[in-house]
Amino acid sequence: GWLVGIPVPLVLMWAPSWNWILLANILLGANQALTWSMTVVMKVDLASPATFGRVIGWNEFAGYAGLAATAGATGLIASTLGLRPAPFYLGVALAVAGLLLSLLARETREETEAERPATRSSVGILTVLARGTWSNAQLAVASAAGLATNFKDGVLWGLLPMILVDQGMSLDRVGLVVGTYPLFWAVSQLYFGPLSDRVGRAGLIAGGLVAQGAGVGMMALGGGFGWFVLAAVVAGLGTGMVYPTLLAFVSDVAEPAWRASALGVYRFWRDSGYAAGALGGGLVADALGMTASLIVTAAVGGLAAAVFLSAAAPGMIHGR
Repeated sequence: GWLVGIPVPLVLMWAPSWNWILLANILLGANQALTWSMTVVMKVDLASPATFGRVIGWNEFAGYAGLAATAGATGLIASTLGLRPAPFYLGVALAVAGLLLSLLARETREETEAERPATRSSVGILTVLARGTWSNAQLAVASAAGLATNFKDGVLWGLLPMILVDQGMSLDRVGLVVGTYPLFWAVSQLYFGPLSDRVGRAGLIAGGLVAQGAGVGMMALGGGFGWFVLAAVVAGLGTGMVYPTLLAFVSDVAEPAWRASALGVYRFWRDSGYAAGALGGGLVADALGMTASLIVTAAVGGLAAAVFLSAAAPGMIHGR
């Protein structure tokens, strides 16, 4: 995965046309699928159901804290040295660091062998795909909740910088607002992940979806720099409530023999939200304006909360 990721900042640095930017995004998606997905599976392999929320919260914190720091750093670099190539030197360094760290990781399969014998029956990926999409109600609504969460991210990462620039904010302030969102998303997972181990998953997930919609709705109202920072905080906390908790929820429901496949199916639907949000949000923005796109996105969060509660067991924790 890191070998696939190393070319990404280089392509972005030297891209002569838009098609090269698209190629870099394809490589970045493959990098994430092979690296981030496996870190989640490996952490769950090493954890117990009573600590799924905690270990996934730490994993997601590490990832999104890095995202927040990089968003802020690249905004500052770009404001002083330009958009290309300077910000992407940081990307090259991080990709090389990821490759070197990956060489230190060891296989976790042995740790799960004692957990698997009772549920060793083979389950094909198409069967798990069906369970995560429609045949298992709890897994299906988790997939829908994850898709709605990343739908919002696809919209925000595409439109929010343009909205802020349209309001006359400098690039460093744009970077600070955009970085505030994943910062609170990242740090709050250290609290909400372990909390879900104690009080249950479903309530946190539904509440987080509502909070995300509220944060995006605040952005739709418009305002100054401080208002957008506050909106980013609300949306970030909502995402922090949902992100590790949904992964723990799926890990609760799936049996160990097909848990990795279930997590892969969930992440497939969840991360499809990035594409759906980017394309759908862009189409709505072109047709009705960027504010309308934010309003639609906020409504999607509220709808997803209602759908999730309709099928998820209230207060579900550790598979119960």
